[in-house]
Amino acid sequence: MGVRRMNPHPPTTSDASEAVTPQSLRRQYESGATVDEVVTASGLSYGSVLNRLHDAGTVMRTSWQTRRMRQNPQARQRLATHLRTLYEQHGATLTELAATAGDSRRAARRLLIEAGGTVRTTQQTLRMRSAARAPERQKLALSLRARYEAGATVPELAEECNYSVATVYRLLHQAKTRMRPQHRHGSAHRDGNRL
Repeated sequence: MGVRRMNPHPPTTSDASEAVTPQSLRRQYESGATVDEVVTASGLSYGSVLNRLHDAGTVMRTSWQTRRMRQNPQARQRLATHLRTLYEQHGATLTELAATAGDSRRAARRLLIEAGGTVRTTQQTLRMRSAARAPERQKLALSLRARYEAGATVPELAEECNYSVATVYRLLHQAKTRMRPQHRHGSAHRDGNRL
């Protein structure tokens, strides 16, 4: 009776295992390979593959996500294209894309990049959203200006619009409104009542 080997593959040398970089394992995994398939292709142990995928910052999939990805790669591509459109043309954030895709922010980011999109900084997103709201804000500013010039006071406008007084002043200045002089009310400001 012969000795039966538990591991049919010869162990890899440390030089061969070092040649398999975390990034190359990540590329294989993100292209749809399972961890078991990456283990077989690389000759590394299961734990080594998991550690290297983790070191590369890989977002791990569940088995059903892998099956879904393999069953319909066209659906994945359509989703990635849709997410890119939302991101670039409508100013959606990664969090909003994740909600649309039903996945994590990292997975939504990966889909965006797969579709050829470029990830924005937070400041770029804020500027983009501000620019999209600019026409609406200008329309509001002109409406406030007309009501102010018709005799309404800034506090009245603030209360009607549910904005702060400072915001109403800012909108009036944006609409290039000529402001009325401020009136001083109360006995402390009257010069005639001094003793």
